Amino acid sequence: MRSGLIVKKVGMTRLYLEDGTHVPVTVLSLKDCQVIANQSIEKNGYNSITLATGEAKPKNTNKSQREAFAKIKVTPKKRQMEFRVSEENMVPIGSELGANHFVVGQYVDATGITIGKGFAGAMKRHNFGGLRASHGVSISHRSHGSTGNSQDPGRVFKGKKMAGQMGNRQRTIQNLQVVAADEERGLIFIKGGLPGSKGSWISLKDAVKKALPSEAPYPAGIKGANNVKIDDQNSKVGEKSVKEETAKLDESVAETSAKETVKVESQVEKVVTETPAHETPTSEVSANAEDNKKKED
Repeated sequence: MRSGLIVKKVGMTRLYLEDGTHVPVTVLSLKDCQVIANQSIEKNGYNSITLATGEAKPKNTNKSQREAFAKIKVTPKKRQMEFRVSEENMVPIGSELGANHFVVGQYVDATGITIGKGFAGAMKRHNFGGLRASHGVSISHRSHGSTGNSQDPGRVFKGKKMAGQMGNRQRTIQNLQVVAADEERGLIFIKGGLPGSKGSWISLKDAVKKALPSEAPYPAGIKGANNVKIDDQNSKVGEKSVKEETAKLDESVAETSAKETVKVESQVEKVVTETPAHETPTSEVSANAEDNKKKED
């Protein structure tokens, strides 16, 4: 299970595909999405990471938050969100995630706050048909009608569809397809509409009802990192090959040093053997000179 992303809804447009067809897409902006905290099983009982995005002014950030961000060397952020992850997909604090976290063709789940429409009646909110437009109905044409029974149970059941606030609810849309992603500009294009108004924050996660593509980066789409999932068997083979290469290199170095030593020794022996026999050693020359001096005295 990988981490998600915190993105901002820019608006909607359309993209033309290679076959000439156009697809309506929602444009999402990803900027400065960084990891600010890690939760582990040892300390918290579960594995998760906390992401933060959106630059916040220091004057609008309280002292404790400023100190917390300064401790991890990250600028204050507006929006924070926690994502459950598996142990092998933990991301170091301070890492920045990019638009390459999701690959083209992948399916994602989007969660956001829907547009609030204020207090709405039953016909608009729940698609009720209303009462008759004439013949005995007075000033109740758009009313919802009866709300319950008589003395038994003598109350209105919870969850009864009635007039009330419409919108402004957290909603999740599943199985949305990624049409394109621009890592340089930090843009993600999702097919169809997403909950929320322009400028609202949306969380994107891997779809729970669709298989994750094999080319998806692990542990996440980190900027400036080699996000490739390595199989355990391949990693073991790689470690073995590295050890073998290191051993071969050590052997070659030892052989080279041994050859150099033998070569030097042979050169020394050659020099000694080539010294003429009539040449007198230095010690003997000095001794003869002392004897001659004594005789002269």
